[in-house]
Amino acid sequence: MVGPSGKIYALDINPIAIEMVRHLAALRSLKNVETILTDYDTGLPAASVDVVLFYDTYHALNKPELVMKELHRILKPEGTLSFRDHYMREEEIMEGATRKRLFKLKRKGKSTYSFKKDEA
Repeated sequence: MVGPSGKIYALDINPIAIEMVRHLAALRSLKNVETILTDYDTGLPAASVDVVLFYDTYHALNKPELVMKELHRILKPEGTLSFRDHYMREEEIMEGATRKRLFKLKRKGKSTYSFKKDEA
């Protein structure tokens, strides 16, 4: 999806999940996948990511506010946060993304919500 010049960052707090991604990327000879073992600090440059896929994760976070702040920091101004969590109700998803005015709803899909950065 990202093409030969694109980059994929796979982040997780679980070392086993990170190793699984590394293994799958190696099996498929994907050279553009970088894994990052972290709870919230990505170490990525500010405004460097086009799209964040944030799926079935929010409900289990220990520090959700810090994670959302970091996603806001690394996302480009025109970037998209795609958010889905099957363990949460719509109201909880909206509250999680829009709290602290970090993100605004861009589009609501069947089970996925697309947000843009709120620069207000």
